[in-house]
Amino acid sequence: MIVDCGIYRDGHRTDGPEDLSDALDAARASGGFVWIGLHEPREKEFDLVTREFGLHPLAVEDALKAHQRPKLEVYDDSLFVVLKPVRYEPESDSVSTGEVMLFLGDAFVVTVRHGVGSPLKAVRERLEHEPQLLGKGPTAVLYAVADAVVDHYLEVATELGTDLEELEAEVFSPDGGGSRNTASRIYTFKRQVLEFRRATGPLAVPLTRLAGVGAFGGTVPFVNDRARPFFRDVNDHLARVNESVEGLDRLVSDVLSAHLAQMSVRQNDDMRKISAWAAMAAIPTMIAGIYGMNFDHMPELHWVWSYPAVIALMAVLEVLLYRTFKRRGWL
Repeated sequence: MIVDCGIYRDGHRTDGPEDLSDALDAARASGGFVWIGLHEPREKEFDLVTREFGLHPLAVEDALKAHQRPKLEVYDDSLFVVLKPVRYEPESDSVSTGEVMLFLGDAFVVTVRHGVGSPLKAVRERLEHEPQLLGKGPTAVLYAVADAVVDHYLEVATELGTDLEELEAEVFSPDGGGSRNTASRIYTFKRQVLEFRRATGPLAVPLTRLAGVGAFGGTVPFVNDRARPFFRDVNDHLARVNESVEGLDRLVSDVLSAHLAQMSVRQNDDMRKISAWAAMAAIPTMIAGIYGMNFDHMPELHWVWSYPAVIALMAVLEVLLYRTFKRRGWL
C-alpha cells in the first residue's frame, strides 16, 4: 500500500523513524515534513494513516472510493485536493484518466494514487533534485504535482489535435469519408474529448483558489501565500488547455456536421442517378409493352421495317434522355 515514505528537512530527504507517528513528530520538531505515497489503498490499510495524521473521514472516504471530480476541500487539520491526470494511448488513439488525491497538513503530505496515469514518481524525483523548491514544504509538493498534471494535459491536447486533423483530412478527402467507420470514429473522438474535458474543466476553480485571483482571492490554509505566483503559472497553463479543449469540441462537432451533410448530398446524388436510369429504362419498357399486347390492328404491325424503326426510336429517345440528364448533372 505505502509506495514511498520520506522525511524532508531543508529540502533534503533524511533518514527517520519508520513509525508514522514518530516520523511526524520528528518532522515537526525539525521544521520539516513527511511525504507518504500510497497506491489504491484499502480501508483497513488506510486506517493507520488516518489515525496518525488526523485526516477527515469525508476526505478519507473520497480517497478510498475514488471517481471524484477535481476539487479542493478545506478541513480543520488538513487540505484535500483531487486531481485527474490524463494519459494518451497512442496504440488506440484514446485517453484514459487516473486520480491523485493529496492531503496537506502543517508537516505532512499524503498522496493517494488511483489508476496508471499518475506522475508521482517522476515528481518526487524532480523535487529531490531541487532542494530549494522542496524546502518550501508541503506546498511545494502540491505545486509540483499540479504542475506535472497540467503540463501533461498540454501534451494530450496536442495529440488529440493531431488526431482531429487526421479526421478532418478523411472527411474532406475526395471520397468524402465514405467509409462507414468514419462516423463511428468521429463519435469515439468526441467521447475522448468529453473525458478529457471532465478532467480539465472542474480543475479551474481549485487552481484559481490556490492562485488567489478573482473572486477566490482569500488565503487557503496549509498553503504558503508566497507560492501564489507558482499556482498562477499553473492556472495559466490550465486556461490554455481548457481553451484547446473547447476548440477541439467545437471542431469535432463541425466535422461531424460536415460529414453528415456530405453523406446527405451523396445520397441525394445517388437518388438522382437512380431516378435518371429508371426514367431511361422506362422508355423501351413502355414501347415494348405496347407492342407486346398482340392486337391484330396496330400501326406499323405489318411493315417490313417496323422492327428496326421501333429499335431506332428507342435508341434516339435514350440518347436524348441521357444528354438531358447529363447536362443537368444527374449522371
